[in-house]
Amino acid sequence: MKIFTLHSKQNLPISMTEAWDFLSDPRNLKTITPDYMGFEILSGADRPMYAGQIIQYIVTPVLGIKTKWVTEITHVKEGIYFVDEQRFGPYSLWHHKHFLKEIDGGVEMEDIVDYKIPFGIIGRWMHPILVRPKLKEIFEYRTNKLIELFGEMK
Repeated sequence: MKIFTLHSKQNLPISMTEAWDFLSDPRNLKTITPDYMGFEILSGADRPMYAGQIIQYIVTPVLGIKTKWVTEITHVKEGIYFVDEQRFGPYSLWHHKHFLKEIDGGVEMEDIVDYKIPFGIIGRWMHPILVRPKLKEIFEYRTNKLIELFGEMK
């Protein structure tokens, strides 16, 4: 069983409160997701983030195939970090940790995603060709969108 990790860090010139308010609101996921993904929240984003929250989405990651994705917010430490885990969706495992840390002049956002691809050897073969590049592209889009929204660190 191969588990892959995607690690991302970004510094933004905003306060911890501003960063937390934006990132912990599930409705903002659509804003930082590429339009071609067809991201749509079906349910669960009507309250502020809390441990145990179930959020259901529709995404279209490849070839126009709509996929239902259900995540649970499993851990929340207000203003510091939260964790979402896939309960149903395209991965065999999806465990996404979001950390915020105050730095000089702003906030460091760090994401660590541990994930497993389904379909055994075929899934592992598709990882470097399709899955990893697509995840990197989505996180690069998010990085650029956050710079567009909040500015870039000097």
